[in-house]
Amino acid sequence: MGVFTFILRKSGGEWTGKQFSGDIEASADCTFDLQRKLVQSALAVDSSGAVQSSFSTVSPSSAVFQVIVGGAVFVGGGAVAAAAPAGGASAGGEAAPAAEKKEEKEEEEDDEDLGLSLFD
Repeated sequence: MGVFTFILRKSGGEWTGKQFSGDIEASADCTFDLQRKLVQSALAVDSSGAVQSSFSTVSPSSAVFQVIVGGAVFVGGGAVAAAAPAGGASAGGEAAPAAEKKEEKEEEEDDEDLGLSLFD
């Protein structure tokens, strides 16, 4: 698993991104293109699995961009499943619906205990 953190700055009409602790650098006219270039650069260093990214604007002329390659992948309702190889099924995806059904039953039982009805 690789975590790449970039500091992005705008100077003139161009955005530049430099890795916080490393040698990866890129520049582009807009943040979208810069993010794409930085993700490709990170994948050139570590291509071990799924890619997640996070972009946060700090000011109109600066931002922080993080790329995570490999590791855990967040799915749907917050359930965590390990990244599966291509064509494989993840065990975490099967457990999530069962947990949701159990929570739904518990909620229904809690409503009955209060002695209240929606149509009273």
